[in-house]
Amino acid sequence: MSKWFAIARRRLLLFFISGLFLSLLVNACNSSSPGTNTTAASPGSSPTAVPTVVRLDYAYYNPVSLVLKEKGWLEEDLAKTNIKVEWVLSQGSNKALEFLNGSSIDFGSTSGASALIAKANGNPIKSIYVYSKPEWTALVTTANSSIQKVTDLKGKKVAATRGTDPFIFLLRALDRVGLTAKDVEIVPLPHADGKAALEKGDVDAWAGLDPFMAQTEVEKGSKLFFRDPKLISQGFLNVREAFAKQYPEQVSQVLTAYEKARKWAIANPSELKQVVIKASKLTEAVATKQLEERTDLSNSSIGDEQKTVISAAGDVLKKSGVIKDSVDVTTVVNDLIDPQYVAKIAKS
Repeated sequence: MSKWFAIARRRLLLFFISGLFLSLLVNACNSSSPGTNTTAASPGSSPTAVPTVVRLDYAYYNPVSLVLKEKGWLEEDLAKTNIKVEWVLSQGSNKALEFLNGSSIDFGSTSGASALIAKANGNPIKSIYVYSKPEWTALVTTANSSIQKVTDLKGKKVAATRGTDPFIFLLRALDRVGLTAKDVEIVPLPHADGKAALEKGDVDAWAGLDPFMAQTEVEKGSKLFFRDPKLISQGFLNVREAFAKQYPEQVSQVLTAYEKARKWAIANPSELKQVVIKASKLTEAVATKQLEERTDLSNSSIGDEQKTVISAAGDVLKKSGVIKDSVDVTTVVNDLIDPQYVAKIAKS
């Protein structure tokens, strides 16, 4: 009897230890979700989850992002709740949207029309802020080129970064004169490589983007043979929908810091120029052309004006096959642009 009693006791002990381990494991898994901190709550209320890190892009075509990164104001604010800040360089709207879609960043800088393409193709983002109203793109050719107007592009090689405002600008320019993307040979290159290809003579023209466009103007005498600010969408700051839904307070904190940086940039143009020069390694002449001649930071509100601009781009994008013909552009635009966050910080 003593032998069987000893066996039974060991089995009971093992059962108890296994149950205790399982209970501890479940409690550990449920204590907090990945990527969040749980802050202390006031008596009678529930704990509030905050992200452990907020990830933003910075871009040479978004000078406000360069100021914000340089000054560290967002880091100071978020550190109060133990939230870290991470910065990721976006070399174009297409890369920013790729990062947003892959959850590599929470906030990304794009053109409005690029955000529309992404939203129409299922990228779950909201456009919540205007960081600039720039004339950041034009059609560019070399100083000695015979190309003088858009119709001269027929049969020519044109460098462009697909999914970005310069690419959309090219499509709209072609459409205006009765041409389509099939009438030219679009060479898909990143913005910096497009500039290099133009200067080497590998392409006949380039759908340019500042500051690279300003750089080739100043340093190589390249010509902006077609310009029209009305065909250019504004600079949108976008947020992942999931992040905005889970952390609305942090969205407001980011936009508050953005507003501080934008207003500082307006009040300190000389210092802004130095921030841009330091970040992007531009010369003073190039930075001056980009910032003083082609960048308007006066408005950050997002709403009906921006809807009108990108809706017009949507019509050409459907004709070009970039957006499916079945897409209701108006519905997508209304779902994309969300003015509630910038309206909230404007009141405060």
